[in-house]
Order: sequence, then structure tokens, then C-alpha cells
Amino acid sequence: MPGFAVIDLETTGLNPHTHDRVVELAVVHVNEYGSITERWETLINPARDLGPQHIHGIRSADVLDAPAFTDIAGDLIELLQGRVLVAHNASFDSRFLYSEFEHAGLPIWQQPNWLCTMQLARQCIPGAGRSLADCCAAYDIELVGAHRASVDAVAAAQLLSAYMDSIEREFWHAHIDAALDFTWPSAPGASSPRPWKPRPEYSAESTAASFLQRITLKLPEHSGPAEHSDYLALLDRALLDRHLSVHETNALVGLAEALGISRTTVIALHSEYFDALTAVAWADGELTDTELADLVAVADLLDIPTDRIADATAPRTSSPPSTPGIGGFTLVSGDLVVLTGEMRRPREHIEADLVARGFVPWSGVTKKVKLVVAADPDSLSGKARKARDYGIPVVGEDALGSLLGIG
Repeated sequence: MPGFAVIDLETTGLNPHTHDRVVELAVVHVNEYGSITERWETLINPARDLGPQHIHGIRSADVLDAPAFTDIAGDLIELLQGRVLVAHNASFDSRFLYSEFEHAGLPIWQQPNWLCTMQLARQCIPGAGRSLADCCAAYDIELVGAHRASVDAVAAAQLLSAYMDSIEREFWHAHIDAALDFTWPSAPGASSPRPWKPRPEYSAESTAASFLQRITLKLPEHSGPAEHSDYLALLDRALLDRHLSVHETNALVGLAEALGISRTTVIALHSEYFDALTAVAWADGELTDTELADLVAVADLLDIPTDRIADATAPRTSSPPSTPGIGGFTLVSGDLVVLTGEMRRPREHIEADLVARGFVPWSGVTKKVKLVVAADPDSLSGKARKARDYGIPVVGEDALGSLLGIG
């Protein structure tokens, strides 16, 4: 059917020519009379760092199993075929869209015309601001949850509908006729098509409860103390920043399966780890508020029952048991620390703090690097991927203060 395809993109940055990529895409169909008929949205795995996550709110964990743009290019062309392309700030969205098609091996040599709801505001609502929020406010269009592609695309579609009452029909019909005459390139069918993946309404934190079911119940089990120590050592590294990333939970599941450790034993090892951490906290005969909060945080991540958490607050004076893999990670002066991703604090400030404490900020990840700090612990950046290959811990920016004493 003739009509419009309103598009909105979230991206890793502002320039597709400097390797920024699309991380979320939404398409809203509007018919020739201005009514919204259908809508689609998906996250896109850009195979790189996600850029300003504080703006678009997408976590690396959200896109790990999302399709690449190549996977959805054919579906997208079908949604655009025969329709007028519309976006708010169409210059931005069109450049990114064409760049993604080129990455997918589908360069758009003859490019269709776009309508821009930002530019049309000059004619329809002179004096209004340029932002989508300003233009929507002029028509009392609700815009809640901006910088989510589906929200912005629907708002732009409603804005388009409002404009259609202000501009003569011939203008719209001319654009519709031109869109019907335009032919998009044919996309080869994917050998294993990936479904579109909308952004979740919220991103739940990973905990043991979210991955224990993936570990097989083995009967009988063929693991022993050495395998258990290996698992505890990896668990200790995973909990350095008191956060379990998706990469870390996948690694724990994979190691348990590879070592032949059953789900029942993993639960017991988590309990053992928590008991050892509790003993360490009570080693001086006192449990501070900070230590208590730390115990509760670890208990939540390991899915420790609430009655066990209560027991952990009971006074203990014995020395902590020597449990392999617990407290085994330390940083010493001269250790190399790599930063990756767009941090909330200026990178030069973080690097200056590292230098002041005797650590060495390093640009590339080699086997000599001791720690990688990422804007997102599940970062898809090349540095984070290489760190995981080398077994180097990857922690988030929020954990840097507690790990290194940096605010």
C-alpha cells in the first residue's frame, strides 16, 4: 500500500564515516491519510563498543544476541519499498542507513528522497525549536522515553500526520508517486535469518538464578577439588566489580560444563565462596556497614538464601579459611590498566588518577595487561574481546572506585 515509512535510529556516535554504527532501528508505517498502520523495532549488534550508553540506554548485554544489520537488511528493504522515507533530522538517519547498507554489501547508488519532520517544522510550526520534543510539544504529542528508537519513530509519525493537515495534498501525493517509482536493490536471502529483537522494557541484572538452570544436573559427577578450585578462581574474577556480566555468566556456565561440575555442586561452591567471604569480613572481629553491604551484594548475585545472609551477620572471630580463588586478584604498582568505551568521567581524569596511584594507563590489550575497565562490562569493543580471550578481568567504570580507590 502507498504511504510513508518513518524511521528512527540510535547509534554509537555521530559520524558513520568514523566507524560509528547503528545499534537500534524502528520503522513505523503511516498510510496516505496519516494513520499509523504498523510498527517494527529491533536492536542491532554493531560488533563494537556502544558509545554514549547514558544517552540511548542500551547495554552491551542487550545486543549480544541481537541481529547484525546484515541479518535484517532484506526485511528492512521490504518495509521501505514503495514508501516515502521520513525521519526527524533525516540527514542524520539517511547517512547512517546508507552506510549500514554499504557495510552489508548493498550500496544505495541511486538514493531516494526523504522528508524531514525537522525541516518541515519551519513551514508548519514556524518559531518552534528544532528538536523532536519541541516539535511534538507544539501539537501536544506525548514523547515519553525519548532516545528509544520506537518511541521517537512513533512520535515522528504522529508529527507527520499533524503536518499533513497543514500542507496541500498535492505535496504528499507527489512524494508518494516518486516513492512508488523507486526500486530498492534486492538483498540476498540470509542463510540463517535472525529474528528482529526489540529492546526489553528493562534490563535485569544477571545473577546466579539466571544461569544456574543452564548447568546440567550430572549424576554421577566426575569433578574433584582441582576443578572446584578452577571454578572458584573464575568466580572470584567475575565478582571483582560485584557485577555479573553476560560474558561472565556465559564463561561460568561454560567452565562448569567443561569441567564436569554439576548444578548441585555449583550451588554448593557458591555457598562455600560466600562463607569464605563472610569469614574474611569477620577476621578482625568487626563487621562494618561497608562489609555488610558487600556481603549482601555478593549474596544477591550468588542467589544465597536470606537466612544464610542473616547468619553471615553473626559475630565470627576465627581466621578465614584458605579457599583457592577467593581474594586472589590484586593490583600492584606498575600494573597496566586499559580503558575502553565512553566513560562518564573524562578519560584523562581517570588516567591521571591511575598514574597518581602508581598504575600505568595502557592503550592496547596484551597479555601483560592486568585489568581492563569498560564503560559497560559486556562491552563489544575490540579491547574487551581481546581481554576475555586472554583471561584478563573486565570490570565496569562504577567498580573502579572500590577496586582502586578512585572516585
